[in-house]
Amino acid sequence: MDLYISSLVLGAVGLAAMATSGLGHQGHAHSHGHGDGGHGHAGHGNGAHSHAGHALATGARGAKQGGRGGRDSFLWALMSPRILFSLALGFGAAGELVSPIFPGGVVRAVAALAGAVLFERFLVTPLWNFTMRFASQPALTLESAIADEATAVTAFDANGQGIVSVEVDGQIVQVLATLLPTDRSLGVRVRAGQRVRIEDVNASSNRCTVSLI
Repeated sequence: MDLYISSLVLGAVGLAAMATSGLGHQGHAHSHGHGDGGHGHAGHGNGAHSHAGHALATGARGAKQGGRGGRDSFLWALMSPRILFSLALGFGAAGELVSPIFPGGVVRAVAALAGAVLFERFLVTPLWNFTMRFASQPALTLESAIADEATAVTAFDANGQGIVSVEVDGQIVQVLATLLPTDRSLGVRVRAGQRVRIEDVNASSNRCTVSLI
């Protein structure tokens, strides 16, 4: 088996494996983007300042290293398994197609390389992007509800416990909730229908910790 046939087979098998296993799917940004600062928790003020400082420092480094960053991004893109398999498939296919005209040598290799780039850029990339639109989204879990608002289904008892309902992945879920110790120490009582904020989650036991809004 020559170089071109081997490359064709390798690329075809690799792309097929990625398509069927979903390895080529570039992770969905599926978090809610919850930020403690956005909810106005007083205890997280220092974190907000540190994040702001970090952002400024990162921006300064980015301004100094923009050229190198762009080059690194390009090199990382070339190392993508999907692109490597696409180029291998295109190289092998183009090499076989031009073999009657260029039986061997440097000219055939150059033609195969050009065919590989065109194949990846104008055929595989558009088709791959179109296919990935229909990839299934991962289901959200109860942890994704942290910092979300929930509604008290029952009045909380003297131990600061009750049932709350919260929307998770488009569905209403009811969980056992416990009021924050600081709120309990202040004598806060939660009545049915009141809004609370989810502060922590224990998904294994279907429990959460909440605070009064």
